[in-house]
Amino acid sequence: MNQQNLTVLSNVPLTDTVFEMKLRGDMSVFTAPGQFVNLRLDGFYLRRPISVCDIEGDVLTLVYKVVGHGTEAMSALPAGSVLDTLCGLGNGYDLSKSGSRPLLVGGGVGIPPLYLTAKRLIAEGKEVSAVLGFNTAKEIFYEDRFRALGCNVTVTTADGSSGTKGFVTDALPADRTYFYACGPEPMLKALYRATEISGQFSFEARMGCGFGACMGCSCKTIAGTKRICREGPVLEKEEILWES
Repeated sequence: MNQQNLTVLSNVPLTDTVFEMKLRGDMSVFTAPGQFVNLRLDGFYLRRPISVCDIEGDVLTLVYKVVGHGTEAMSALPAGSVLDTLCGLGNGYDLSKSGSRPLLVGGGVGIPPLYLTAKRLIAEGKEVSAVLGFNTAKEIFYEDRFRALGCNVTVTTADGSSGTKGFVTDALPADRTYFYACGPEPMLKALYRATEISGQFSFEARMGCGFGACMGCSCKTIAGTKRICREGPVLEKEEILWES
């Protein structure tokens, strides 16, 4: 982890509620896709944890959803703004376990960290499939960008307005070697039950500090309680003990 001031290069809407922000700074602290940053916003006590979507040189891409006053203020930041940022937080995905035909499964704003994951896997010559789940067609983002990377992409919408009607578990391809997933906990739990192959889950959680001091974001595992911000956000499928 390191703390630095990142400069906003752009901050644009992708949908009515989802925004893409690009920032410039030292990206050498990031070691794996699936890590996150913690942003300090003027006027707010707690930082906002946001998953890393992409890294290109010294440019960091974040994709976030406006869900409260903090992210609403974030969406109004113009280019040139400077954000006090904790960088390189959390443990990301271990790509060495992917096998030759990995599967990416994302729901809503759980999709962004899978973009850099896909980019890295494709650079390794892997045959990547991605199942991206949304509630409705107007919420879809990044479908074209995953396709541009070379992924085999399936989109699902709960209302059937685009792609396959239903949830991500209704469109899982066969013959995949391993999976990487991120999304709301009900989606992760359903995926856990629907898959026989191994994989890694990235958990979304409300965080107080973002670096393991407050114990506010915890998950039960076979090895005891783990902090999502510190030992996570990525955990192995086999170690998770789901709450009933």
